[in-house]
Amino acid sequence: MKILITGGAGFIGGNFCHYMVDKYSNYSFVTLDSLTYAGNLETLESIMNKTNFKFVKGDITDRPFINQLFQDENFDIVVNFAAESHVDRSIENPELFLKTNILGTQVLMDASLKSGVKRYHQVSTDEVYGDLPLDRLDLFFTEETPIHTSSPYSASKASADLLVQAYNRTFGLPITISRCSNNYGPYHFPEKLIPLMIKNALANLSLPVYGKGENVRDWLHVYDHCTAIDLIIHNGRIGEVYNIGGHNERTNIDVVRTILKELNKPESLIRYVTDRKGHDLRYAIDPTKIEKELGWKPKYNFDTGIKQTIHWYLENQQWVQNIISGEYLRFMNSYYEK
Repeated sequence: MKILITGGAGFIGGNFCHYMVDKYSNYSFVTLDSLTYAGNLETLESIMNKTNFKFVKGDITDRPFINQLFQDENFDIVVNFAAESHVDRSIENPELFLKTNILGTQVLMDASLKSGVKRYHQVSTDEVYGDLPLDRLDLFFTEETPIHTSSPYSASKASADLLVQAYNRTFGLPITISRCSNNYGPYHFPEKLIPLMIKNALANLSLPVYGKGENVRDWLHVYDHCTAIDLIIHNGRIGEVYNIGGHNERTNIDVVRTILKELNKPESLIRYVTDRKGHDLRYAIDPTKIEKELGWKPKYNFDTGIKQTIHWYLENQQWVQNIISGEYLRFMNSYYEK
């Protein structure tokens, strides 16, 4: 079995590479990444010399390159993590998100069709569903929830999902789609909420929190996300969408306070900043379908997962320092100072 993992030097894709390479020694894995600002080869350092693993630098929107790669490697399964994924960046530059997340997906599927791939899996997000009201805790996203996007990022991911489903119906491409809640865990680029708060708290810097921090997210440890995708690509039904959620709803301010408490840092570091445009209120996933059909259960609850994550960052400070590039600092400074 040969599997292509796109976006494999990023946060979730990198964790998936570690999980799969260690679990399936009899499989071959090719990881493709264009190594933009959030791609980091250090994430893959410990598996780079494994005999069943190969890294290739390239862009999923480069059609001739992708076609040649598929011709050379003859993949059985494609798992597409490659995406621009930061909502704030999508507000500043929507075009980049449309190119990578939609057109890049089309290029991968065209190559998959041509080479006879047995399974194309699209990694999506619960953000395609929009948001839920804060005062209706009985409501959850299911696979039947209508798509209702809020940002250029979520619109690009929803567009890709629809295109993937169209390729299944029109061309018979064997596809599955997963939509996950907010991930956290090791190797997370420090612009997202949890790694940013950990990094800033350790340096005694201010912790920027949107609005009043009342927005709610359902947190999923990246390890649990990896186990779910593993099950889907091996046993999931062709053409189906599977929601992956952690049953760990927390307000953003509660997450920040948990991190500060664990690091023994004062809440005076919290700095409330102007809320994000179109900021979704609440995400909450109902993962009943994947639990019943595939027997998936998360290993981590938030209390155990956040402690494990903080401990990882404490032990891997050099990784954090090495990934903080000039581009990252330019964006962070210009955006949050606004």
